[in-house]
Amino acid sequence: MYFCDKLLYDFVTNIRRVFVTKSLIKSIENRIVNNNRGWCFTQDHFRDLGSYDAIRQALSRLNKVGFIHRLAPGLYHFPRYHNEIGELPPKIENVITAIKESQKIKCQPSGAYAANLLGLSEQVPAKIVVLTDGPSKKIKIANQEIIFKSTIPKNMATAETITGLIIQALKYIGKDNIDKKHISIIKSRLDDNDLIELKRNAYLAPAWVAKLIKTKIIGK
Repeated sequence: MYFCDKLLYDFVTNIRRVFVTKSLIKSIENRIVNNNRGWCFTQDHFRDLGSYDAIRQALSRLNKVGFIHRLAPGLYHFPRYHNEIGELPPKIENVITAIKESQKIKCQPSGAYAANLLGLSEQVPAKIVVLTDGPSKKIKIANQEIIFKSTIPKNMATAETITGLIIQALKYIGKDNIDKKHISIIKSRLDDNDLIELKRNAYLAPAWVAKLIKTKIIGK
């Protein structure tokens, strides 16, 4: 009798497990689709839908059938496609956003990447360096490497603002290499609110950058 009860219990448990898994997968699929193609995400973006292991298994299944693609351990992408080129690589900013949201950290593009985002450089660097108040880590996606570099609070004071982007870009270009074209490009990207923010936060930049912002970009 006990043996039969055990078989019945296992059968019902397995049926329930399959049902829950299918339901979870459907919920995850819906959330992914609602965020549109190109979305990058981690398991943490579904923590309200089930246990860690259940979400991990569901994402693994969706990856196996090609619905999503695994970019790195724990990091996934809902791929975009081009009619002629085929699958498009994930946007760097989407990857950074996924990590930022997952780990609840701030991120500030720096170096050549900051210059590229401002239009001061046309080439996207092979190594993307992002300053963060979180732990340092590296993520390699195809031929590109994203480096999250932990830094001191002072460097994060203007994180995720236009001021922070300009500071990092100017530091990368260098005091002796900044010309009228660079200044013109930066000014063309700014609206009145940006100028107000720059005026308020310029003092947080290195002295030479702060002076350049006040005299050449703000013009006051």
